[in-house]
Amino acid sequence: MALKYSILDLATIVKGDDINKTFQKSVQSAQLAEKLGFTRYWFSEHHNFPNVASASTSILIGHIASQTKSLRVGSGGIMLPNHSTLSVAEQFGTLDGLFPGRIDLGLGRAPGTDMLTATALRGNNFNPNYNFEFHIKELQKYMSKENSGSKVRAIPGEGADVPFYILGSSTDSAFLAAKLGLPYAFAAHFAPSQLEVALEIYREHFQPSEFLDKPYVMVCINIIGADSVDEAHYLSTSHFQAFVNILTDQRQPLLPPEETELTDISDEVALHLNRMAAKTFVGNKETLREKLSKFVKDHRPDEIIVSGNIYDFDKKSKSYEIASEVIKSL
Repeated sequence: MALKYSILDLATIVKGDDINKTFQKSVQSAQLAEKLGFTRYWFSEHHNFPNVASASTSILIGHIASQTKSLRVGSGGIMLPNHSTLSVAEQFGTLDGLFPGRIDLGLGRAPGTDMLTATALRGNNFNPNYNFEFHIKELQKYMSKENSGSKVRAIPGEGADVPFYILGSSTDSAFLAAKLGLPYAFAAHFAPSQLEVALEIYREHFQPSEFLDKPYVMVCINIIGADSVDEAHYLSTSHFQAFVNILTDQRQPLLPPEETELTDISDEVALHLNRMAAKTFVGNKETLREKLSKFVKDHRPDEIIVSGNIYDFDKKSKSYEIASEVIKSL
């Protein structure tokens, strides 16, 4: 079966853009993705990040779905502890009603923010011992046809055709995805250290379910492509600066390459940066084909989810084109 490829969009705010411009760029990117044969276009829920505008994930999903025709659109993911399961069922049931057969629901258990903001989001519902599995099953119940006789029903949501995906960056999520028989999407674009062992666990412990008869592995990686290797490395400095900003808690919009400062970082930050960026692939078509061919051989994903921060929108679009061409050739 041909390797599928998709996009993760954080609705990244670049220096000089406002929120409206950011969302316009997401629409243009999704429309390009549809033309290039990408399977799905996901948004990830983040809060209190000055360079990320995807906090109201389900609203963005609806907007992008309305501006495209066949592209699957969804969450990569909804951070379930931040929401009641009933409200998620209603939101994604509404999306499915508006765009039948095109909505994905990726679920994560991280807060998608700092703990102070997570506490503000959840209010009195903050629970440090959150039971992710229990709430996934509760959400599945609300979205099942069998819940029609319940006193509490998700309308819209009940019987919606919305597949679930488990997101993760650790072995815990791999065990859970395997136990529930759901597709597994690993966040190697920022936390690649446990990729190999997590995929091994998922495949080894997978239990067939009504949703899936065999493991389905999705891996999110960063791909920054350009016509030349030198140009790709130049463009990638914005991406690496964004990583450094996370590590040093310097929150700001995405900077252009000429304003990045990567030469003066400490050895400790450089060490963490190298770990975070281990699955960041930079180059032209030829070098990317070589690197990604090895990656696919080593990890055997069913689908690659493409991420990566590039300041210049035209260059980012070109990178998507290169990624599409390279992955299709693998």
